[in-house]
Amino acid sequence: QVQLVESGGGLVQTGDSLRLSCTGSERTFNNFAKAWFRQAPGKEREFVASINWSGGTASYADSVKDRFTISRDNTKNTVNLRMNVLKPEDTGVYYCAVSKFYSSRDNIDDYDYWGQGTQVTVSS
Repeated sequence: QVQLVESGGGLVQTGDSLRLSCTGSERTFNNFAKAWFRQAPGKEREFVASINWSGGTASYADSVKDRFTISRDNTKNTVNLRMNVLKPEDTGVYYCAVSKFYSSRDNIDDYDYWGQGTQVTVSS
């Protein structure tokens, strides 16, 4: 069964940091781009960050640029998201995803596999 499992979410205060991790069940995931998306209550799922298959190129939503860092370790089938200087507007369920393409991209339709999500709540 193909799986992506996220971990690392929680309740933090404004200005705190969190590190999310996502482990995939398939080694073939290492050949494709990965990303993090998030969904706040009552809103659509939105792009946060993505990274190409090798980890050499990353892209970010403007709202998280310079605060969040995406990375991957293909020896461990993982993709991580380091989140610094968290704000209440960062609250939501964070999902990792694997693309059908090699290059980093921000279009939700370019991702085939999704995890179940991990909740991040930032209190003011």
